[in-house]
Amino acid sequence: MHRNMRTTDDVLTLLDDLFAPEAHRWTVDAASWWDGFYEDRAKPVPFFAEKPDESLVSYVDRGLVAPGRALELGCGPGRNAHALASLGFDVDAIDLSPAAIAWAEERAEVPGAGARFHCGDAFVLTAEGAAAAGPYDLIYDSGCFHHLPPHRRISYLALLDRCLAPGGHFALTCFAAGEGGMGSELPDAELYRQGSLGGGLAYTSEELRDIFSVSDLTEVELRRMRDEAPGSPVFGESFLWTALFRREARQLARQ
Repeated sequence: MHRNMRTTDDVLTLLDDLFAPEAHRWTVDAASWWDGFYEDRAKPVPFFAEKPDESLVSYVDRGLVAPGRALELGCGPGRNAHALASLGFDVDAIDLSPAAIAWAEERAEVPGAGARFHCGDAFVLTAEGAAAAGPYDLIYDSGCFHHLPPHRRISYLALLDRCLAPGGHFALTCFAAGEGGMGSELPDAELYRQGSLGGGLAYTSEELRDIFSVSDLTEVELRRMRDEAPGSPVFGESFLWTALFRREARQLARQ
């Protein structure tokens, strides 16, 4: 018998282990599962396409977000990270999967140029003094937040507090509830009973507002992503939310 629970991190790690490997979106133990997911690059996964989110391009085109220092969480094959770099952002991009990072680096127009890709746990890599430490003017997440088990929302909010610059923006794309199976809508407690996230969690707009209201973020825009045709230069699926929040222009909290 081991009695080694001493910190909040110990509790969070214990709760991680209650879920199947695919739910461990940010932990090194799940890297092999995600490597398998990215192994077949030809399979019909919508976001494997080499084009950025329509919402991201829209934020820049409308002047809601200006070029600066950017961090992408769970960058996958790098489609949004490369777009951010081409739009003038100084980009750090993180993914747990070595296969995803390798694919993202291969997609770079000039090897070693543009976005900097980091492989590992985002919660560790964004700690002070780490390779992808803040502050950032933009933190972008397209499809990773909805893979977090409920207790890791605590870690996620702490990451935003640690890394997002005063006056900076946080942009999120995630599963929308009510889409007939695109993401689990089970209550948090039931997820722990089943030990599965069901391929990702679907959120209502009210739930997203409630989660991110605990930090000093102001909603700029929250809407469904626009559907985009296959030949469009941008990615868009209406079963997703797109949300943009702005942090109050105050001194960055130190932890």
